[in-house]
Amino acid sequence: MKVAVIGVTGMVGQVMCQLLEERNFPITEFIPVASERSVGKQVSFKGEQCTIVSMKEAIEKAPDLALFSAGGSIAKEFAPLFAAVGTTVVDNSSAFRMDADKPLVVPEVNLHCLKKEAKIIANPNCSTIQLVVALKPLHDAYGIDRLVISTYQSMTGTGVQAVQQYEEEMKTGTASNPAYPHPIFQNCLPHCDVFFENGYTREELKLVKETRKILENKNLRITATAVRVPVQGGHSESVNVSFHKDFEITKLRTILEQAEGLVVVDDPANNQYPMPLAAHNKDAVFVGRIRRDDSNEKTLNMWVVADNLRKGAATNAIQIAEYLLQKGWLTNETKSILTD
Repeated sequence: MKVAVIGVTGMVGQVMCQLLEERNFPITEFIPVASERSVGKQVSFKGEQCTIVSMKEAIEKAPDLALFSAGGSIAKEFAPLFAAVGTTVVDNSSAFRMDADKPLVVPEVNLHCLKKEAKIIANPNCSTIQLVVALKPLHDAYGIDRLVISTYQSMTGTGVQAVQQYEEEMKTGTASNPAYPHPIFQNCLPHCDVFFENGYTREELKLVKETRKILENKNLRITATAVRVPVQGGHSESVNVSFHKDFEITKLRTILEQAEGLVVVDDPANNQYPMPLAAHNKDAVFVGRIRRDDSNEKTLNMWVVADNLRKGAATNAIQIAEYLLQKGWLTNETKSILTD
């Protein structure tokens, strides 16, 4: 099994490599790929030093699997070239998420969307992934009518530059190359990605559009506010859900406790609730503060937390790859034909 990681030096790329090792993904040849300035440098994988190669060289190797975490423009240009040589691509950028012919997949939610012939598979936005893992079992039971989401998103979601900004501000009070228009240390920015004319940011609209696609309801009523916070452990979400059917809170809690990929942490009397510190380096989605919204019928409040670099990105992508492997769909048949 030849596996390429594109964007191997980035924050998500590094976690992808870590998880490929941790989960013992079967790899006979590991192909690290990064920008031209990193070509020739070494990265460690399974105790060995591997040389970073260019995109062109990686495509020529025709890997069975390519895990992309290199940004939308890079994915748009190169993912189709990998697909053309028979490689299955799982892309962590926003490049293909809303393409009607590209599956947008969270394994606990919609594996039925995956087909053997799919060569480019989109990994959803980090905030969307944890949201739909918590929502899907409730949607199946009660039918979601409307969602009001407020996110509190780790600066790590922006990347290395944001973490460097935080660390410089913490030490010196200023940053030499800030990722944000304002300080992030001891601050919260209601500004994730760019603003559009309607006053919403791209991150907020991703939550709306991606959730509708994954839950297969293009008319689902959703509104969102996304906030960047000085946290490194993960993303948090306050989720207000109105259902078509009424619910009994004890039964609803049981549904969440039995759902795949979810861990319920909900004992406020003993100060137990999900937090980024506790979610850090974990692959599960954590849910707590489960309670009725007394101001509106058939409506629930809950608090959802996950590590945005793991389940929100790398873990989800590798879970998709593991499913493809289990189904026997990862073999590069084009490569085999060319070799024969």
